[in-house]
Amino acid sequence: MVEAVPESIHFPSEEERILQLWVDKDCFQECLKQSKNRPRFTFYDGPPFATGLPHYGHILAGTIKDIVTRFAHQNGFHVERRFGWDCHGLPVEYEIDKSLNIRGPEDVAKMGIAEYNKQCRSIVMRYADEWETLVRRMGRWIDFRNDYKTLYPWFMETVWWVFKQLYDKGLVYRGVKVMPFSTACNTPLSNFEAHQNYKDVQDPSVIVTFPLLEDETVSFLAWTTTPWTLPSNLALCVSPDFIYVKVKGASVLITCVFLFNRFPGKTLKGKKYKPLFEYFIKCKESGAFSVVVDNYVRDDDGTGVVHQAPYFGADDYRVCMDYKIIQRDSAPICPVDSSGVFTAEVTHFAGQYVKDADKNIIKWLKENGRLVSSSSFKHSYPFCWRSDTPLIYKAVPSWFVRVEHMVEKLLDNNSKCYWVPEFVREKRFGNWLRDARDWAVSRNRYWGTPIPLWVSDDYEEVVCVGSTAELEELTGAKVSDLHRESIDHLTIPSRCGKGQLKRVSEVFDCWFESGSMPYAQVHYPFENRREFEDAFPADFIAEGIDQTRGWFYTLLVLSTALFGKPPFKNVIVNGLVLASDGQKMSKRKKNYPDPGLIVQNYGADALRLYLINSPVVRAENLRFKEEGVRDVLKDVFLPWYNAYRFLVQNVQRLQKEEAVKFLYNESTVSVSDNIMDKWIQSFTQSLIQFFRDEMGAYRLYTVVPKLVKFVDMLTNWYVRTNRRRLKGESGTEDCMRALETLFSVLFSMCRLMAPFTPYITELMYQNLRHLIDPASLEEKDTGSIHYLMLPHVRESLIDKRIESAVSQMQSVIELGRVIRDRKTLPVKYPLKEVVVIHQDPEALRDIQSLQKYILEELNVRQLTLSTDKDKYGIHLRAEPDHMVLGKRLKGAFKSVTAAIKELKSEELEIFQRTGSIVVDGHELHEDDLRLMYCFDQTSGTASQYEAHSDAQVLVLLDVTPDQSMQDEGVAREVINRIQKLRKKGHLVPSDEITVYYSSQPAGEYLDKVIQAHTDFILATTKAPLKPYPVAQNASVIVQEKTQLKGSDLELTIVRGSSVSRALLTTAACAYVNLRVTLKDKQQGGVVLLENPKGCDTLDVERLKTVCCSIFLKREGARVFSLACLSLSALNAETDLMSLSGKTLTVTSGSSPADASSSDSLLCPYVNLQLMNASPAECQTGDVATLLLMNPAGKNALHFPDLLRETAKVFGLRGRKLVLCLNEELTEGEEHVISHSTLLSNINQLLALTHYRVRVWFRVSDFAPMTKTRRRQDNSLVNK
Repeated sequence: MVEAVPESIHFPSEEERILQLWVDKDCFQECLKQSKNRPRFTFYDGPPFATGLPHYGHILAGTIKDIVTRFAHQNGFHVERRFGWDCHGLPVEYEIDKSLNIRGPEDVAKMGIAEYNKQCRSIVMRYADEWETLVRRMGRWIDFRNDYKTLYPWFMETVWWVFKQLYDKGLVYRGVKVMPFSTACNTPLSNFEAHQNYKDVQDPSVIVTFPLLEDETVSFLAWTTTPWTLPSNLALCVSPDFIYVKVKGASVLITCVFLFNRFPGKTLKGKKYKPLFEYFIKCKESGAFSVVVDNYVRDDDGTGVVHQAPYFGADDYRVCMDYKIIQRDSAPICPVDSSGVFTAEVTHFAGQYVKDADKNIIKWLKENGRLVSSSSFKHSYPFCWRSDTPLIYKAVPSWFVRVEHMVEKLLDNNSKCYWVPEFVREKRFGNWLRDARDWAVSRNRYWGTPIPLWVSDDYEEVVCVGSTAELEELTGAKVSDLHRESIDHLTIPSRCGKGQLKRVSEVFDCWFESGSMPYAQVHYPFENRREFEDAFPADFIAEGIDQTRGWFYTLLVLSTALFGKPPFKNVIVNGLVLASDGQKMSKRKKNYPDPGLIVQNYGADALRLYLINSPVVRAENLRFKEEGVRDVLKDVFLPWYNAYRFLVQNVQRLQKEEAVKFLYNESTVSVSDNIMDKWIQSFTQSLIQFFRDEMGAYRLYTVVPKLVKFVDMLTNWYVRTNRRRLKGESGTEDCMRALETLFSVLFSMCRLMAPFTPYITELMYQNLRHLIDPASLEEKDTGSIHYLMLPHVRESLIDKRIESAVSQMQSVIELGRVIRDRKTLPVKYPLKEVVVIHQDPEALRDIQSLQKYILEELNVRQLTLSTDKDKYGIHLRAEPDHMVLGKRLKGAFKSVTAAIKELKSEELEIFQRTGSIVVDGHELHEDDLRLMYCFDQTSGTASQYEAHSDAQVLVLLDVTPDQSMQDEGVAREVINRIQKLRKKGHLVPSDEITVYYSSQPAGEYLDKVIQAHTDFILATTKAPLKPYPVAQNASVIVQEKTQLKGSDLELTIVRGSSVSRALLTTAACAYVNLRVTLKDKQQGGVVLLENPKGCDTLDVERLKTVCCSIFLKREGARVFSLACLSLSALNAETDLMSLSGKTLTVTSGSSPADASSSDSLLCPYVNLQLMNASPAECQTGDVATLLLMNPAGKNALHFPDLLRETAKVFGLRGRKLVLCLNEELTEGEEHVISHSTLLSNINQLLALTHYRVRVWFRVSDFAPMTKTRRRQDNSLVNK
């Protein structure tokens, strides 16, 4: 049975409850079981590190992945979702280095690689529990049990296989290359790693002299921002095409110089100069310390002369190689170790960290007369993505994968991938691919997958191992783990007589491992070969835009090199989540709220929807603001929840008051002819169609705004304009149509929103599913909203004409509301007329068809339609936006402003439609002008109407004051106060109340308005309105004092209606008649299914117990079978309330042959109503029924029994009761019920305690009492 929905909700607590439901039912695994025979949808999840806590970037990417994979499941696919962990590499090692104070390779050597890797392994999953907790709490369904870790030997084995494939294809080589180098992590980084963390920094800027050997009075001036590279200088480079000048002066920085000569740079080639330092003077023999020329020299900064330190700059290395100053096989001039410290060769600065040495080098230059100027220079510089320390560029020997030769193939495969947003493919990622360089895949580290190369001492013999089995065969040793400590000692006999081959010391860059995950996660090709090949490439991946130079790139490079095709078909790229001030989120700065607290305060659904409904899904950046998450609750979830609550409330009201059971079946539901029903159904089906199309195209950024807008359409338009129908004010039949429509829309909406907001949709569905006819659902298991498929588009319900008409109506209403706001006229105050002017007669006809809603929403008396705005003397006028145009037009602003003011109304109408206009030779747009409607003063309408328009329709609102309308507006203010007070008292519409009021001073304006509009207020509040005083014995629920129109208004709401109820024609409580057959004897009786009304409801088992109590002397003596008129046996799932008023047969054997009988009540009864006190003993109902005998003709109640049972049923035991016939307790005895009046044929009785409690009895078909009184347990009689 559908449960009542509470007025307020704490979304995070409800989410926790739903999360437990998913755990108890193992819903995710159940989903996978249900879909195992469907087509596969392949998804790759990029592995994060568990050495740090998840942040908003992880939450965002995880939410996108969850949405798309949930959608794929709902769309009929089987979607395996495995979580992966990146376990190797710098993030882990850096944490160990910090904790153990390891400063370089020497420290690792002292402790041993085995111990070092043991320490690394111990922290790999440090935050795994926190990750799993937050990922699950965010509502993401992904498999943690069947995860993959890059440290698993079977994963590492596939990485070896991948590398061997590349090696066998000739794509692996060893070389020296200038690379970004992290001195904190003692390892080179790939180019894409170096591009991940640029910062604006202040570096030293120096200009240094390099005297010519042929004339030391003449010097070259070279500029650098890395003084620490000057000790390694081997050349100077100039541009061949720049014009250089020779000047004379006391200082090159003075403005007055003597210009000696001008000449092109190419004439300087080969000039020799005096070295700064003589550490590497021997290089002079190979051409060092001379001028070289190259086109990479720029003239936008510096002096046009670039100092060359070939082992600390990529261009320097290339140029010096070209001029044979250095050779590939020559010893590198690289006097800096892996920690960034000068070696002993640089005698002046040995042992100093290079960045720290800058100031000492500058000091040396100054002391030796080689410094021309020294200052600071702000520029963007790369930092290590892990240690957040400055990188240096340094030549290191590395193992490379050739990439440059396959750039065209990479671009071709990239073109086969579908990117969202599309510009990332062609621009950011495409540009990166065009400039792709060979990939350095080796790292001089310890905790990682070892590079499987065994080499001779001279590197001339190389063996690449591709599997564990191959290594065992080559070494003769059993191998169970592939980390360095397990295999570094293994050697392979040389086939060329070079002794034993030893493994190279390097390990793989962890990006090589993550790029191999499509194959390694399934241990391809050693296992699951067919499964992988059938499912490759992946249907979908998603990560942040920073991965265009990371995971996206490594996936594509390896897939292209291995298989010649792209690794994925579709990819969504998200932007970055920044702090609210636009800076990068920083734990140190504490400039962002903790994700766990956000979820705890607002819920996961709110955070999910906030992130997804933002520019970040279009690969733009998002400034995270906590109030944005809060607004999702306020603007989306609460209105949606209230619409759901309103539906359930009115379904229950329908069942309670009309005895009509609501059960929705899409195939049998009647078609409504109400235009708003048709509109919301059409709008819903159009949305489903749009949803399917756009989600199929992975455009989440178009889908989510539509879904959020749909909540507004449902709550602020459909429910708002149909409240009275939904509450049954237009009849039961129309109420059913409206409820069916609202249910259909809410149910469809839950299924559409389920991938985006999995919790709130599950919460609603778990209750709404009790209103669904099980036969109407395709799915066998309907235990969760996430088991259901997407709704199909019902094209027969789509009516674009109605959608257009309602859209026109909405425009009119919204424009009218703007006018009211502008004139400070609340909607509560009615106005005379709204005039709608539109050039399209068909649009006017559409608006006319929805006149009722326009009049109601704008609270106006009359709607006038016209195509002629001239009739109302109205025209357009334009005003320039002075700030915008002033900045842009500068000197031309004055003339353009004058021309704007001369624009005609017709020209402005065209501008209104097109959005642009040329004024005085300048093209202006919507942001440049403000349009205003003006009335001709001669028309007589200037003071009567206020106007507003969009590009299509013009609305005029008659704003002239009218006293009767003012009075009605004040009456609406009173209604508003009453309804708010009702809400404050936690009352629902079905609660019977009386409202008392006092307006002081009495007889003033407010008092008169209330008296004159009492019926109007009653019609809206459905509660009697009475002046003070409040009865002394009234049960007060809530009171409030307020100010309104200069008077003091006091309102009091009391329990119970002072308006007499119509006589009931049957029992107040739900009941069933019983026809009992025992030993061929028949008797009749009644069982109350609830008592008081809404309390102590029976289920089937208790019903059987009560039957035994009524018809047998010893309870439980026999087992009965119960059947309804259709002869179908009742079971534990039967909703007994749906059988109220029916007759059940009770037998001791098989089902009876004849169950036909009348459904009128078989026993006499009285109805009671509690008047001025609340029920006690856990009872809540104030209306009850007492059976005066049960079974029929037996166990009759006498007067004392009636008093006792009345007290018992309301939980008022021990209270003294007085029974009365009338509403008001009077002194006369004729109204007090005694033993004798009970024996007369009465229609109404009242029972009151000595606290003046009033109980209202209704009696029908009262039968004469027998004189013989049999004592029974009356609580059983009245069940």
